[in-house]
Amino acid sequence: MRKTYILDTNVLLHDPESLFSFEDNAIVLPLSVIEELDRIKRRSDEVGRNAREVSRRLDELRMRGRLSEGVGLANGGSVRIEINGNQPDNQPYGIDLNTTDNRILALAYAHMNNGQTPVILVTKDLNLRIKADVLGLAAEDFYSDKVDYHKLYSGVTELYLSVEEIDRFYREGYLDYPGGDLQPHQFCILKLAESSSKSALGRYFHHRLHKLTHDGKAVYGIKALNKEQKFALDLLLDETIQVVTLVGKAGTGKTIMALAAGLEKVLEGGGRYNRILITRPIVPLGNDLGYLPGDKEDKIRPWMQPIYDNLEYLCNEHIQPNGCIDYLIANGKIELEALTYIRGRSIPKQFIICDESQNLSPHVIKTILTRVGRGSKIIFTGDPEQIDHPYLDASSNGLSYLVEKIKAEEISGHITLIKGERSGIAELGARLL
Repeated sequence: MRKTYILDTNVLLHDPESLFSFEDNAIVLPLSVIEELDRIKRRSDEVGRNAREVSRRLDELRMRGRLSEGVGLANGGSVRIEINGNQPDNQPYGIDLNTTDNRILALAYAHMNNGQTPVILVTKDLNLRIKADVLGLAAEDFYSDKVDYHKLYSGVTELYLSVEEIDRFYREGYLDYPGGDLQPHQFCILKLAESSSKSALGRYFHHRLHKLTHDGKAVYGIKALNKEQKFALDLLLDETIQVVTLVGKAGTGKTIMALAAGLEKVLEGGGRYNRILITRPIVPLGNDLGYLPGDKEDKIRPWMQPIYDNLEYLCNEHIQPNGCIDYLIANGKIELEALTYIRGRSIPKQFIICDESQNLSPHVIKTILTRVGRGSKIIFTGDPEQIDHPYLDASSNGLSYLVEKIKAEEISGHITLIKGERSGIAELGARLL
């Protein structure tokens, strides 16, 4: 049965293509949503860009018909813009129509009372969904780019083999494995079917299980402390794998392993990569500090401090103490960049690390990936359970979305890190709090 979907502004700002994601159903945009887009369009960030993109799409539709009457879409649906439901008979009791959210609610309420088709309010605002439920309105999050986080691809599986097969794997360094539904570069824990006395670690590729290439090797003084970290370093140091995603809670070693691998490849890798490019979203935890003095490097320094901490440890312990980071930055071996300045760039022959990727939307992840030039490798790290973005969650953030979308690609690899190794206190906090 055809439905009527009423969209909140945050859905359009999250994904400008959401207008075309509702199949052959009717989309209704309250006029207050257009007013909000108009207020936001002057912003210079990703939100402002999305607001302008939505406005362009609506203007293109306007050329094909009157938006007040409804314009048909290629998928059989339609888009219509309506003045918010402000007739006295259609107003829900006790709702103050001076706020944008309440005007959207009033319009949805009026459509529901008309009773012609089922009405669903689509918003990424939790509180608006709660208010809609109080009024008896059906309300949903925007699901088209969501994945099931609880079933997120981990990059690891267990295989039970015979004694002869495991012995041959140890002896020859590989084992043909034509059966099984495994993803490229999926890691396998090989076990005996009858006991657990013998096991091995391998990586699957092209119907064959291979030994880990870098098993047990230290990288700039960083040595894997558990099997997941071994898997991660194997992906990070393999130049044929151009996209790596590392997911794990705080203290599992995501960032420091990515940095150690980057230093290894840039400083000792024979010129394959020219520099390490490190970027992370600027999303404050708690109250924002406001404007910061100085040039671009001075402004982004507080946001990049976790990166400096890890680099300082690696440099002081394994390269040269005191001033090594500044030397590497001054000589162009390390570049720290805010995501704001990524758009429009082409980034060839660089080892790119995008930290805290769980705070990025799928659209921003796509923007970053399309900046990667020839000969570059990109690593996304993050913890989907530690999100500071107001409209993203563990299932809708760009990192989770990317893991599921590229797991079958031969140039990508993923591992979920489980055990915290930062310190006993950090592991205690991540596990119990």
